[in-house]
Amino acid sequence: MASLSFSRVTLMMVQLVLSLTLMLPSALAGVICEDLPQDLCAFAISASSKRCLLESIPRHNGPTEYQCRTSEVVVDKMSNWIETDECVRACGVDRNSVGISSDALMEPHFASKLCSVACYQNCPNILDLYFNLAAGEGVFLPDLCEAQRVNPHRAMVELLSSGAAPGPVTSSEVGSIKGSAVADPSAPAPAPAQA
Repeated sequence: MASLSFSRVTLMMVQLVLSLTLMLPSALAGVICEDLPQDLCAFAISASSKRCLLESIPRHNGPTEYQCRTSEVVVDKMSNWIETDECVRACGVDRNSVGISSDALMEPHFASKLCSVACYQNCPNILDLYFNLAAGEGVFLPDLCEAQRVNPHRAMVELLSSGAAPGPVTSSEVGSIKGSAVADPSAPAPAPAQA
């Protein structure tokens, strides 16, 4: 009886060692964006600390294909990261996001999820990404989140008025856009050509 349980334990140990041996090379290689499936690509960080991004590839005779690529966006202090489902849900991001864009910051529902305690305090990768995207738009994310907590509507108004996003277009502006092919008499003259 004792030898039977010993052989089961031995068999389990052999299986464990075998499975670890098979998984170890991929674990040592780290995250390679081009090897990730579409549903894990967005918000992943490669072994070289570069963000992975999902790219669309239009096809003439078929549906658009998607591929995971390594971007040139370097992440400080993080590598080999595949974002958790918990953070994807808590922060309101979409794993099928193509490219990297700050557009979502303009959506009040997204901003409230991003600034929620569940996301803001537990999801450093997503926060780092949107902190940098917001900074690129001239917005300090902690200030946006504080305004979002105090008065969500005002936070969006301030974001729009900061120049980070285009505001509503009036009918007179539409008219001037339509007529923009006509030279503006108040515009400076072009510089003379150099010979």
